[in-house]
Amino acid sequence: MHDIRPLIPLLVTAGILIGGNGLQGTFISLRGIEEGFSASVVGIVGTGYFIGFVIGCVYVTKIMRAIGHIRTFSALAAIASAASIVMVLVIDPISWFLMRLIQGICFAGLFAVVESWLNARVTNATRARTLSVYRFVDLGSVTAAQYLIPLFGVSGFDLFAIISMALTLSLVPISFADRSSPAPPEDVKFDIRVLWSVSPLATVGCIVIGLTNSSFRSLGPIYADGIGMSVTAIATFMSVGIFAGIVLQYPLGHYSDKLDRRMIILVSALGALLACTYLAFFAGNGELANFIGIFAFGAFAMPLYSLCSAHANDHAAPGQHALISAGTLFFWSVGAVIGPLFASFLIDAFGPHALFAYMIVVLTFFVAYTVARIFARGAVPAERRRMRFRSLLRTSTFFSKLATPPSEKDGG
Repeated sequence: MHDIRPLIPLLVTAGILIGGNGLQGTFISLRGIEEGFSASVVGIVGTGYFIGFVIGCVYVTKIMRAIGHIRTFSALAAIASAASIVMVLVIDPISWFLMRLIQGICFAGLFAVVESWLNARVTNATRARTLSVYRFVDLGSVTAAQYLIPLFGVSGFDLFAIISMALTLSLVPISFADRSSPAPPEDVKFDIRVLWSVSPLATVGCIVIGLTNSSFRSLGPIYADGIGMSVTAIATFMSVGIFAGIVLQYPLGHYSDKLDRRMIILVSALGALLACTYLAFFAGNGELANFIGIFAFGAFAMPLYSLCSAHANDHAAPGQHALISAGTLFFWSVGAVIGPLFASFLIDAFGPHALFAYMIVVLTFFVAYTVARIFARGAVPAERRRMRFRSLLRTSTFFSKLATPPSEKDGG
């Protein structure tokens, strides 16, 4: 795909950044357990990150409009790097919660910069496949980063330093990139109803992904530790689940570009649901059985965000991709605030397998909702959706119109 070449510096930047962030997600959970934190306290610390993510999503478009994509990225990466060092200097649940909150604000902006840049540079005909390449970079870098944990161990300063170095080095490729960054986003106030107006399914999907995938990323190490895995096996468990997302990422993206994206979203959600059922009721405590189950979960669950994001961006008006990217990240982070916290209390109360039992409930709802959307609405031409969106932006009654859910015949 020759369209990818101008985006290579951005993708390299994303790989370094996401690898450091993915390493930190697993490492903080394991380090917290070593420091004597309970599963619920680890869940609360993880919630701090996602609360920050919600805040960051609200303000990122204003920052990007004021100083541009590259300078926004540089400032936020530097702050996130500093917060990582503070966490090893002050090992305390309250301090960690605050630092994770700050990092959440920063990463909301960092991911919004990357994703809006990507979406502004592709067309609907190649959008999902391009986002799939981005997800390859995402999942591949996070998978590789997991093995730094058994290599360096969860004690000491080493991994905090490596995380800080990764966040700082992510500035290098994007700083040497060409001047092809997209124009600043339109001067439109962030409003969560925009994404709902564009695509109710993408809105609900992003919340569900936050409730489930983020619970796996935050509490997967707690689950693996709870069923008796070693540190190396825990890293393998997390790596298998994350890396598995690469297997179906591009095929699902390819078919969603050719077919109705909602059907592919349904297939992906059904596969994740079946995998969770296996892990909750059949895998038991066996390492191999759990590796197989988490591989199936990752293969179907990890592509869901790209599919929902592509579905929403299909109907975005030109110049509104930053707003849509901030919206998808916002709803994802809302789910991610609730999911790990709720699931951590379930683990404390009912044991490690409660993690996947909880996901079964959430995914069952999403499968039912996706089926309802498919039967309720036929395909709507993208241009019609763009015209409707432009009209909403131009009128003086913009926000009052957004408050009314779209009618059954012209939604997506």
